[in-house]
Amino acid sequence: MEPQARVAARLARQHRVVLGICGAPGAGKSTFAEAVAAAFDGAACVPADGFHLADVELTRLGRRDRKGAIDTFDAYGYLTLLQRIRAQPSHTVYAPAFARDLEQPIAGSIPVAPQTRLIVTEGNYLLDDDAPWPAVRDLLDEVWFLDVARSERQQRLVKRHTQFGKTAQQAQAWVRDVDEPNADRIEACRHKADLIVPLPS
Repeated sequence: MEPQARVAARLARQHRVVLGICGAPGAGKSTFAEAVAAAFDGAACVPADGFHLADVELTRLGRRDRKGAIDTFDAYGYLTLLQRIRAQPSHTVYAPAFARDLEQPIAGSIPVAPQTRLIVTEGNYLLDDDAPWPAVRDLLDEVWFLDVARSERQQRLVKRHTQFGKTAQQAQAWVRDVDEPNADRIEACRHKADLIVPLPS
């Protein structure tokens, strides 16, 4: 069954669907999630990147030089947000966005209205075994894993890092020393996905 048809089938039998999009850094999770949401009226995209710890806190913890690792997110905050969304309250739930130009989360940016039936959430660690990620997985109706060639992902990441201020050498070092170790961890969980989505280079 095609990805959009899978979503449509779930919407036909349940009031609210929460779909997770997982993949390694540079896989195109945000673009793919937005495309899925755009195919359905009134859908909302809620990125886990909105729960990046702020740089000031990463500096305090000594983790800023590996931003994007699993312990640089407020994972329990993300879990709580999904619990609120899953509960379908009668009020709007506001989720944080992530401003890539600032590399910082922006609180209260994404409204999830009571009538919103499809929520597409994307993140690196949706299938991870460390707490609280298994509890996050339990709140998702399905998790799809985006399969992209490593060389393509790395090229995208270098381009992204240079666009937002790193030199080419710094970008390549960050991809090698930070992004790829995270990617290895994420790829190791891909077998737990409900659907593997191959994306062209």
